Amino acid sequence: MTTTARIVHASVLGNLRLAAGTAGLTRVEFTDAPDAAPTAENSCALEYLLAAVRQIDAYLAGTRREFTVPLDRSALSAFDRDVLSALEAGTPYGHTTTYGALARTLGRGPADARKVGGALARNPLLLLIPCHRVLGADGALTGYAGGLPAKRALLDLESAELRLPLAV
Repeated sequence: MTTTARIVHASVLGNLRLAAGTAGLTRVEFTDAPDAAPTAENSCALEYLLAAVRQIDAYLAGTRREFTVPLDRSALSAFDRDVLSALEAGTPYGHTTTYGALARTLGRGPADARKVGGALARNPLLLLIPCHRVLGADGALTGYAGGLPAKRALLDLESAELRLPLAV
């Protein structure tokens, strides 16, 4: 995996650092870094980056439910890929799951819920791979790389009843 395009994009939830390579988007993460225009060594990677920014903005505005920009998962371990794929396949927009339920989906026992949580904590593609849709066994909000207020805002965005405004 080679990153050939980068940007820091101001979103309604805070600044996001995005990176892409020739195979697709490689990173979406929250950052305290200021806005930064895209830098690119490759036009294909730049297109992925710009498409991701447009899709993220549309998602946060409530006009998009799915992302279509290619994702490059080549740097992930096989276990992390399996967990993130199970999350994507089994937890659509507007739904939630638990760490234990994801572990069961993978044919693992309840004791592996922590391992699933670790894989989600390493998710390099926040928002696009929706780890914000995973809750504790009792339905409680648990850790999120963007912070619990961002997780709550994302869940509210996807719910039938918005409880928190997304405007900053």
